[in-house]
Amino acid sequence: MDFLNFMLNLLVPPGSMLTLAFSWPALCFLNVCEWLYNSIYGEDIDNKVVIITGASSGIGEQIAYEYALRRANLTLVARREHRLRGIAENAKRLGARHVMIMAADVVKEEDCRRFVNETINVFGRVDHLVNTVSLGHTFCFEEVTDTSVFPVLLDINFWGNVYPTFVALPYLHQSNGRIIINASVESWLPMPRMSLYAAAKAALVNFYETLRFELKDEVGITIATHGWIGSEMTRGKFMLEEGAEMQWKEEREVSSPYLMVLSVSFAHIW
Repeated sequence: MDFLNFMLNLLVPPGSMLTLAFSWPALCFLNVCEWLYNSIYGEDIDNKVVIITGASSGIGEQIAYEYALRRANLTLVARREHRLRGIAENAKRLGARHVMIMAADVVKEEDCRRFVNETINVFGRVDHLVNTVSLGHTFCFEEVTDTSVFPVLLDINFWGNVYPTFVALPYLHQSNGRIIINASVESWLPMPRMSLYAAAKAALVNFYETLRFELKDEVGITIATHGWIGSEMTRGKFMLEEGAEMQWKEEREVSSPYLMVLSVSFAHIW
């Protein structure tokens, strides 16, 4: 073991530097090409109406700020209204034309109808629906002692995206709008201790890939399949539920001072 550690310490640092030296120019070139493409063909977001679910923290919060910089009108949705107030103020300072906040649970169809209908009443249309709700876990399947956690995970990660889509879809047809989904690399690269999360994300991706065929070009669909996202969830913010260690604090409900959103996932929204 000591010999193995010695060899790794000897070989990995120079190997990493060589890899970076060869890959960095290519990455810079791809970023420039992507910037040029988005500058020419990117969608003008100014004055568009955007609903963002799971907007109280994490990816949803950061996406709200990106839309604000592009002067969109925002409806920010999450279960905890008090978290949305500060984010709404930040979005206004960044340039959002108008920001509305709604306390709602996206796994309840009636709540989804309420925030979509309120958006229509205030703005008259919906251009983008951004679904960012997510709930992970860190238990092995055999460790579970209470199977009531199973539908909770599936409800939030799957139905929490499907219900808002179902309700908003007629209005997105009218505006030739777009749906953006927060998927995950676990949908095709399963990781240990994340079996149900990976299954839910795989179901989510397959649902929207199928929906893309049904909608053709009338409503656009962007599936953001991101990699590792650093937030408070990755630093031990867990709660115990009947012997299984679960992340009961959703990504949307946790502050995110260390959040790293992959720009490549978000760039194709425009």
